Amino acid sequence: MPRVVLMLVLVLLLAAAGCGGDDGSDEAADTTTETTETGGATGCSKVEAPAPRKGGGATEPGERLDPERTWTLTFDTSCGRFVVTLDTAGAPATTASLVALAEDGFFDDTLFHRVVPGFVIQGGDPTQTGTGGPGYSTVDAPASDTTYVRGVMAMAKTAAEPAGTAGSQFFVVTGTNIGLPPEYAVVGRVTEGLDVALLIDAIGDPTTEQPLLPVVVESVTAASSG
Repeated sequence: MPRVVLMLVLVLLLAAAGCGGDDGSDEAADTTTETTETGGATGCSKVEAPAPRKGGGATEPGERLDPERTWTLTFDTSCGRFVVTLDTAGAPATTASLVALAEDGFFDDTLFHRVVPGFVIQGGDPTQTGTGGPGYSTVDAPASDTTYVRGVMAMAKTAAEPAGTAGSQFFVVTGTNIGLPPEYAVVGRVTEGLDVALLIDAIGDPTTEQPLLPVVVESVTAASSG
């Protein structure tokens, strides 16, 4: 398949992820800690996928984060830990939302439901449908010269929504030149543990765009310093 066509298909698939909330079970399954090897990558624990949960029900925070402080989100996953330093200046509404959701445990026991090798790893949907979200949206339109390089964390949206619209679904760029248009709110960058994001990328199935074994976000912890 020509590269231009492939990139168009991937952009459309990413845009298909919604920002609303769907219904589902509120029960989460227990996990195990058996280490496995899949798709040539090692280091992920073999775990049970948590049961889908109901989306929506969250309240958008009324205040922005203190711009004088450095804010981070730490993702503890079944493949290891990575840390994202947030861009509060570039996406003030969305970063405040992500911190509030993290503090409420919204992301805990969720999945990376889409893994496209050499492109992105995507999570943040408790319903596991690719259409779930917190029940509200924010907008932080990216600059026209925005590029999505490896390690960037940005927000998924539907094709019909304005540039920079975000719910709770995020993606981490794992490719080196993925060619996305400046439509997706950039909320930060992986500053520790990029190898973990690439490990998750390595166990993706390019046909199904799902990981070959469940990758669970065990917790997301917000912190600030400075």
